[in-house]
Amino acid sequence: MITFKNRFMKIVKNLALVFFVATAFTACSSDDPEVVNEEELITTLTATLKPSGGGTDIILKSVDLDGDGPDAPVISVSANLSANTNYSGVLKVENETESPAEDITLEVLEEDEEHQFFFTPTNNIATVTYDDMDGDGNPIGVQFSLATTTAATGNLTITLRHEPIKTASGVSNGDITNAGGETDVQAVFPITVQ
Repeated sequence: MITFKNRFMKIVKNLALVFFVATAFTACSSDDPEVVNEEELITTLTATLKPSGGGTDIILKSVDLDGDGPDAPVISVSANLSANTNYSGVLKVENETESPAEDITLEVLEEDEEHQFFFTPTNNIATVTYDDMDGDGNPIGVQFSLATTTAATGNLTITLRHEPIKTASGVSNGDITNAGGETDVQAVFPITVQ
């Protein structure tokens, strides 16, 4: 014989089951936030400059193994640049806290529409042009050309920006002023052109 009490208990059990199932499905909702793509640590930026017509490559290298830590990056330039010379350049960014070192350049190229290198020379030591483009036809800067001017000294600042506004005025020509985005790595190289 079914009593009011048995019916009531059955209803309570069914409601509890419905509540449990609804809670489980709500927890798996598609409204959950997406996992953020964590930025890679970049400890090393290397620019290799090959002079047109042959000769010894010039290596510009910045190594900062403690990242944002208190130690300044170690900057090296393997030789002076020759005046009135064209160089083809290639950039490489790495995480040397890993063993073997992780080549972050591959990620930059995979996400080329979200990255751009910028080159800022001082004292009219050189001009830089882009030799590679992303899928939208905007510059990346992993491959570039550098043309020196007459004898001078100055700096060449190389900056990698993440999510720059590549359509901003001047950005396609390498002007970082309106680029926006976040700086992933930046290195300032002292350059002598002779």
